[in-house]
Formats: sequence, structure tokens, C-alpha cells
Amino acid sequence: IEYLDYYNNRRIKAKLKGLPPAMHRQQALSAA
Repeated sequence: IEYLDYYNNRRIKAKLKGLPPAMHRQQALSAA
């Protein structure tokens, strides 16, 4: 599970470059 979370976070950050951390967090929670 930790590996998937790490991988997903990396992918999300690479995908949403330039967005503030709060947006990354929201997207990660929405994706989960």
C-alpha cells in the first residue's frame, strides 16, 4: 500500500506541476 501511495503521489505531482501542495493533496484524496 505504501508503495502504491508513493507511486501515485509521484505521478500526481508530475501530472499537476505548478499546483500548490493543497491541490496535490486534494487530488490525491479524490483519486484514492
